[in-house]
This record gives sequence, structure tokens and C-alpha cells, in this order.
Amino acid sequence: MSVKHPVVAITGSSGAGTTSVTRTFQEIFRREGINAVVVEGDSFHRYDRNEMKLAMAEAEQHRNLTFSHFGEEANLLAELETLFREYGETGVGSVRRYLHDEFEAKPYGQPAGTFTPWEDLAPGSDLLFYEGLHGAAVTDSVNVARYADLLVGVVPIVNLEWIQKVIRDKTERGYSSEAVIDTILRRMPDYVKYICPQFSHTYVNFQRVPTVDTSNPFIARSIPTADESFVVIRFADPKVIDFPYLLSMLHDSFMSRPNCIVVPGGKMELAMQLIFTPLILRLMDKRPKRSR
Repeated sequence: MSVKHPVVAITGSSGAGTTSVTRTFQEIFRREGINAVVVEGDSFHRYDRNEMKLAMAEAEQHRNLTFSHFGEEANLLAELETLFREYGETGVGSVRRYLHDEFEAKPYGQPAGTFTPWEDLAPGSDLLFYEGLHGAAVTDSVNVARYADLLVGVVPIVNLEWIQKVIRDKTERGYSSEAVIDTILRRMPDYVKYICPQFSHTYVNFQRVPTVDTSNPFIARSIPTADESFVVIRFADPKVIDFPYLLSMLHDSFMSRPNCIVVPGGKMELAMQLIFTPLILRLMDKRPKRSR
């Protein structure tokens, strides 16, 4: 079946490192001359910053202590499913932006922590690229995953994920250790219900595993570096992957299972370039040729 307008989705939880993966994809798009529409998962949250605070306070009043950005109630999953489906069929769809800080908000004349108005994508883009929490979400009412042509999971082991979140939230957002831990605990039920199952729907997962002690992530003073890590790369369909080529190109890599290759952490970006460039070009080649 031909791919009319490809949809590529990177999914992972807060603190997983999806942003660095996005940069690698953007480099592929730039090098190959691909006009990609980039959609951030935050733009499909149901509530802006102030509304989320109110919604959380109301949830706590009703003794719901697990309400979080990870769950279905706090997100517009039906609208995300519609975007993936409509873009795949027509190359357009409705999007908006979440303005994280004053720098992003200033051009729009809006406060930080708010959404821009919904607007239609301009026609003529080559593919849609999504990065966020729910690119492979499947619930009783929606199935976002079925409308993506390439699904990628970014899944550091959980202690590393927590270290990244704790240090980021404390240094960049000024949160206390207690506040970050409270957030992690509140999100845990939704993490198990909505985030983890997505990684069974992805085509490929990247899981960074540190080779240093992360047994107590809440007292870590630094994030383990790439050189202090390995990356486990799992493929849903290993038959189409040229593992001998990857092993020859990625020094010190090895196979741990028939569908898994393990690479040094410093080779993660190169591995993504080698794996995803042909996959992206294959998606582009499957599109119907445009009439001139």
C-alpha cells in the first residue's frame, strides 16, 4: 500500500531524551531536503499551565491523586488521532503550539504556558514529524499508533529517566527534590497504563542503559554521559534490518538477541542516522508522484 503523506512519531515520557532524537531527525530532513512539519506533543495537552494547576487541585479535592499529563483525561488524544489520520490522507490538518517560556511566547503576544489558536497546516509538506508523550497511544477510544508510518520509542531505563527529570526540573525549573518526587509518584499509574504499552507498538526502541551506579536516582548530581552508557536498539521486524552492516559501521556494537543490537552510548546518533535515513527515504519513495 502506498504512503500518501508519511507520519513519523517519536514517543517517550518526560525526561526520556526525545528532544535529542528529534535533533537527529531534523538533521536527516535538512540533509535530504525533506520539508517536514514538526508537531510537539505538548500542543495536544487539554489544559494550559494555569488550567492544569486548577484541574490538579480539583482532582485532589476528589481524592484523585494520580491525575497527570501522562493520562487520557489531560490530553486531546482524539484530536491527535485525527491529525495523524487526516495528514496521512490529505497532507494537512489542524495544529497549534504550546508556548513553554517567554522566548517562545513573545512573538505571539501571549503569556508563557498558553496555546496558540488552532490553524490548518499549509499544503505541500513532505511528512509530519511528531515528538511527545502519546505518538503510539492506544486506548479504549482511540488508536493513534495505527496512523503512524514509522513509530520510534525512546526509553531510557527508569532510574536514568528519573535522574534526567530530577536534574532538569531542579536546575531549569527551580523545583525542589520533594516536588519532583511528588510528580513522579503522581504520574506512575498513568505511566504504567498509557506510556509503557506504547513501546509494544513502536517499530524500533532506543533504550539507554548507564554503566555507572544509578541505584538512587534522587541523589544523583549529574546525568550519566553517553560514554558512560550503552544503547539497546530493538526492532519489531528484524528481517528488514542489515545487522552485519550496522555491526561493521558501529564499532564495539554487538547483538544481544536476534532483534536487538547494543551500541556504545556515544554511537547513538550515528546509529540513528544509519537506521533512519534509509527508512525515511523509503517512505518518501512510496508517496505517489506529484503531477507538475
